[in-house]
Amino acid sequence: MVRKPASMYRQAKGQPYTRREYMGGVPSSRIAQYDMGNPQGEFPLKIRLVAEEACQIRHTAFEAARVTANRFISRRAGQQYHLRIQPYPHIVLRENKIAVGAGADRISDGMRGAFGTPVGTAARVRTGQTLLFIRTTPSHMKRAKQALRKAGYKLPTPTRIIVETS
Repeated sequence: MVRKPASMYRQAKGQPYTRREYMGGVPSSRIAQYDMGNPQGEFPLKIRLVAEEACQIRHTAFEAARVTANRFISRRAGQQYHLRIQPYPHIVLRENKIAVGAGADRISDGMRGAFGTPVGTAARVRTGQTLLFIRTTPSHMKRAKQALRKAGYKLPTPTRIIVETS
């Protein structure tokens, strides 16, 4: 069965569906790690990737952004960074799978009882919320900004990069 496009789940509609103890068969999150690099390091700069619009972001999009940013910054900065994904995908996404093809009318019920089965998870993001951040040294600031810019292309909302000093 083909997965439906992420654009179907981008808009946050209705109440979030989050209580996993009442539902069975929720697929686990694809996000492998939330912290990469050197989490204990003292870094004076913090570069944040911020959402410009409110939306839902699927766990697969976060994993793609994480892999892109981490690969770019780790090859250029070594262990002189700390990359973190901020939101956690709590919201369970459901899909009413309809059979198509020859003989599908005998198998599928159409829209009768169309509650749907869990197919993935997503995080609801507000405008101005931090999605990813990299803490690093001033010598790697340009590379960290470029890593977050590349990661922003993988996410379904327009993003902005903010540089802070601590």
